[in-house]
Amino acid sequence: MKVVFVGPSLADAPDLARGDLIVRPPACQGDVMKCLAEGATAIGLIDGQFEHVAPVWHKELIFALSMGVSVFGAASMGALRAAECHPFGMVGLGRIFEDYLHGRRDDDADVALLYGPSELGYPPISVPIVNVDATLETALQRDVIDPSTALALSDAARSIFFKDRTWQRIASVAGVSAADMRAWLRIAWTDQKRCDALLLIDTIRSAPPPSSRPSWTFNSTPLWRELYGQ
Repeated sequence: MKVVFVGPSLADAPDLARGDLIVRPPACQGDVMKCLAEGATAIGLIDGQFEHVAPVWHKELIFALSMGVSVFGAASMGALRAAECHPFGMVGLGRIFEDYLHGRRDDDADVALLYGPSELGYPPISVPIVNVDATLETALQRDVIDPSTALALSDAARSIFFKDRTWQRIASVAGVSAADMRAWLRIAWTDQKRCDALLLIDTIRSAPPPSSRPSWTFNSTPLWRELYGQ
């Protein structure tokens, strides 16, 4: 059984899942352990909850790895956890993961966004910094904005709280024409989260069954035993 936790980064994931790939909503603490109890052999973490519930705990991911389960991360919370748990064998995928792993990006909030409910397909209400950066890079490559405008938009985006960060608000703070921005966004819009999430879906779908457990030993702390009895 292969499980992927995903929401706004790839709202159409259920349509893309095939075979034994099971799609579940953004993960919170304890969800990985539930998957293990159900017999998961591979787990993909893309989106995770963090504001009103406890986020996915590093230790439950490390426990899964200690059991020989393949664990993948990308795009959003998954990219963060993969960069942090990479030394234990968690496989990170995509540009966002690589940026965190190599220190080109260090703010967890760069992947945060506000989105609507699952019943409506997780519609994005704000835009995350990772997509702002990717879009501005594309716009520069296609020569539809100049470097000074890109810098002004980047600075503006970073000055806005993630729940309020829309392209219209970014343009207003940067002093850029909203009409002009909409024109080049049609050419340059880049959803880096989606790109990385698609890579994870393709990778976990073809991932072979785990062959062995790692050589290191999981440290079962008192808190861990209190929560999970293991």
